[in-house]
Amino acid sequence: MKRYWLEKFLDRIADRGRDLLHLLTEGAAVPRLGSLCRALLSGVGEATGTALSREVLRAYERMDREGRQAFFEMLASDFGPDPAAIRAATEEYLRTNDAKALARLMDAVEPPRQELFRRINMAPQGTAALVTMRAELLGLLAQNPALKAVDADLKHLFASWFNRGFLRLERIAWNSPAELLEKLIRYDMVQTIKSWDDLRRRLADDRRCFAFFHPALPEEPLIFLEVALVNGMADKVTPLLDDHTPVLKGSDANTAMFISINSTQPGLRGLSFGNLLIKQVAEDLHQELPQLKTFATLSPVPGFAATLRAAAENSHREFSRARFEVLLQEYAEPLRQASDGEPPVEALMTLLARAEPPRAVLAGPLERLALAYLSLLPREPDVFNAVARFHLSNGARLERINVFADDSAARREESFGVMVNYLYDPDDVIANHEGFVGKGDVAMSRPLQREQKKLATVWNATAGPA
Repeated sequence: MKRYWLEKFLDRIADRGRDLLHLLTEGAAVPRLGSLCRALLSGVGEATGTALSREVLRAYERMDREGRQAFFEMLASDFGPDPAAIRAATEEYLRTNDAKALARLMDAVEPPRQELFRRINMAPQGTAALVTMRAELLGLLAQNPALKAVDADLKHLFASWFNRGFLRLERIAWNSPAELLEKLIRYDMVQTIKSWDDLRRRLADDRRCFAFFHPALPEEPLIFLEVALVNGMADKVTPLLDDHTPVLKGSDANTAMFISINSTQPGLRGLSFGNLLIKQVAEDLHQELPQLKTFATLSPVPGFAATLRAAAENSHREFSRARFEVLLQEYAEPLRQASDGEPPVEALMTLLARAEPPRAVLAGPLERLALAYLSLLPREPDVFNAVARFHLSNGARLERINVFADDSAARREESFGVMVNYLYDPDDVIANHEGFVGKGDVAMSRPLQREQKKLATVWNATAGPA
C-alpha cells in the first residue's frame, strides 16, 4: 500500500512537471531523445526533472531495436567524460595536491552518463526500467564493443544501488502470493519446476526456498535458492525432486543440500548476490536447525559434454585429443570391448550416445574426465566452468563427482548426467576463497586431491592442441 501511494505521488509530480514543460500536448510530437537527456542534465527542478526522466523512458520504450542501439551509441559518444577537462583537472591536482583539486578531478573523470542514469532513476519505476535497459544493452556488446563504457557506468551504479544493505532476505513458502510462486516456476533454469505439484513438494517441510528482494523491485526476487533438508550428502537428483519422496521432519535432517540457485534479472548480471545469499541462508538454517552439520550443493556441470566433444575432434583450446587419450589409457580395454573394438575416445563417445549407456564401463572414465575438466583447465572465464567458478570463488570445495546423477535429457546433453557436490565448510571458506581467487587453487576433498595429482602429471606431460 505504501509503495502504491508513493508511485501515485511520483506520477502526479511527473504529470505536473510535464504540464509545466509542455512536453506533451494533445497531438504534439515527443522531443528527440537526445534533447530530453540534455535537458534532464541541465539542472531542472524536481517536478520538471521527474517529468523529463519519465519522458526519456517513454521515448526509449517506443523505440525498436535499431533505435535503442542508436540511443546507446549516442550515450557512448556524446555523454562521456571530457578529455580536456580531465587533463586540466589532473594537472591541477598534480600541481596542488589538495582536496578541492581532487574533487574537481573526480568530477571530471565521471561520465555525464552516470548522472543521467541517476536522474532517469527519479522516474516512477525508474530503477526497474534501467535494469531492463541494461539487459538489452548486454545483448549488443558483442557486436558493438564501444558500448561497454555505457554498460560499465550502469554496472557501477547498480553495485551501489543493489548492495547488501538494501537487500531483504525472505523465505518463500507455499502460502506466499501466487504471483510470486509463478515466478519461481518461470525463473528456475537449473532444476526446472514442472508443475504446481512439483513446486508444492519443493516447498514442503523438509525444503526451504529463500530469495533476496530490493525495495525498488519489491515483487521481483532478484535471486532465489532452493534447499533440501536430508540425511547425508545427496549424489543423485531424483530423490531431491521426486514429488513422491517421503517428507522428512526438518529437525531429523543433518544436511542442507543447495539444489538450485537462480538469478532472475539479466540486467543485474555481474553483480554477485549468490555468495551473500548462500552464506546468509546457511547461517539462518543453522540457527533454525542447529543439528545441521553439512552444507553442500548438488550442482550441474554445464559445458562438460561440449568440451569432450570438442576434445575428441582436437578443436578445444586446452583439452587436446592427446590429453583425452592419455586420460583414458587405464580404461582403454573395457571401452574397446564394450564398443566392438573402437579406439578409446570414439568408444567412450559412442557408448555415451546410447539410450542405455553401460554405466559400469563408463563410470570410471567419466569421473576422471570430469575431474580433469574441473581442475586442470585455465581459470579464464571463457574456458573454466562457470558453476565451478561461482562456488569455488565463494569458498566451497569440490567434494565429490557423481556420474549418472541426473538422467534427464537436458543434463545428458550438457554433462552426460554428471553432477558434483561442492561443500561449504565454515572453517575453510575464507582460505578456499583466497586460494582460488588469488592463485587459482581448486580446493578438493582428499580422495579427489590424490587422483588430481596423478591426472595433473600426465596432463602436463601431454601436449595441448597444436
